[in-house]
Amino acid sequence: MASVKDLERKIEETPTPEVSKVASAFSGGLDSCLGVALLRRKYKAKEIVAITVDVGQGDEEVVQCKKHAKHLKIKPVSIEAKDVFAKEWVALAIKANSDYGGYPVSTSMTRQLIAKLVGLKAKELGCDAIIEGSSGKGNDQYRMHNTFTLFAPGLKVLVPVRDFDLTRLEEEQLCKAWKVPVAETLTGGDDKTMWCRSIASGAIDMNMPIPDSVWMWLTPPEKAKNKPTIIDIEFKEGVPVALNGKKMKLAKLIPELNVIGGKNGIGLIDMMEDGIMDLKSREIYEAPAAHIILKLHRDLEQLTLTKDEIVFKRMVDQRWAYMMYHGEAFHPLRFELDAFINQSQKVVSGKYKVKLYKGNIEIMERHSKQTLFCPEIRSIKNKGFNQKRCADAAYVRGLPWLIRAWREAEGKNWTWPEE
Repeated sequence: MASVKDLERKIEETPTPEVSKVASAFSGGLDSCLGVALLRRKYKAKEIVAITVDVGQGDEEVVQCKKHAKHLKIKPVSIEAKDVFAKEWVALAIKANSDYGGYPVSTSMTRQLIAKLVGLKAKELGCDAIIEGSSGKGNDQYRMHNTFTLFAPGLKVLVPVRDFDLTRLEEEQLCKAWKVPVAETLTGGDDKTMWCRSIASGAIDMNMPIPDSVWMWLTPPEKAKNKPTIIDIEFKEGVPVALNGKKMKLAKLIPELNVIGGKNGIGLIDMMEDGIMDLKSREIYEAPAAHIILKLHRDLEQLTLTKDEIVFKRMVDQRWAYMMYHGEAFHPLRFELDAFINQSQKVVSGKYKVKLYKGNIEIMERHSKQTLFCPEIRSIKNKGFNQKRCADAAYVRGLPWLIRAWREAEGKNWTWPEE
């Protein structure tokens, strides 16, 4: 590994744009703290405006952010966005059954929401540049750059980890030498939102064991309690509105369900992910509430939507998640997909009783006034309707198969069957 002097020399020799007043997308994590130090040491910024956006990362992280800001002698501008994230982003993610190869898109959304709010505030305060902590190997550089370009056009975007070609270990080395505060217990850190927590993104080796100490909500299934937990969840137009009979906002319901689900061994995601650059990485997530809610939402759609709606919506959902993951949250097509998704959810309402036990989610009861399930007709236990009516329907449905048989038997004394 290069020495601190070598790293400082590399940074000094790298050309950088001239900046004056710089807005920092400040989370209090390693990247954003190092960014503040670099603004002073390398970029020679005359003024630093740290902007912190609360998207539901939790009280512990907010307190840590304030502590690190004080250490760095900056006073962040705080923007409250928990309700906005829940109502305008997570609600759509639920309606769209958000899933990118097994990942319930979350950081993908927060990065773009944060970039929008930071970009707008930077313009309002007269900044000429924005600094953010993405690496050149990951996805966030694209998500944030796209959004800055749309909401803060003309401002210079500084991405020091990428532009100085720093590894995570080199960042840690500089932070130690420069007395920059660091709170990571696992290389790569984590990214917390109410919807999903990303752990050490891009830093997990193929067969690297994950210690139980890294989990915030999850109790591994084999260590979860031996007694199941029964919960009730109510949906209205595709979105959860009550937990265990208590009406509550989504921004409160999800954190409560994270705790309940996590205690029952639910929420672990360990996957190989295809990033925006088509580079694969092993990614670890925990998302107890998302696992439960998305499973029930898909089931409720199966109960209330027609077959054609379900088949078509799967394509729309897949495209929605793809766009959100790839930094296209503010593309016109995304909002057009929203329109279809929202319209489809008008009838997606109902109540569920669910058993949670050692990583399993078992549906015990489902109720919906909008159900399309009609046992009076469909059940083989009931008379329903005169089954003889289906003989002609089956004959007509079978005609294409009959024609294929005729084609295959051409020249073999085929006789068209008589009516």
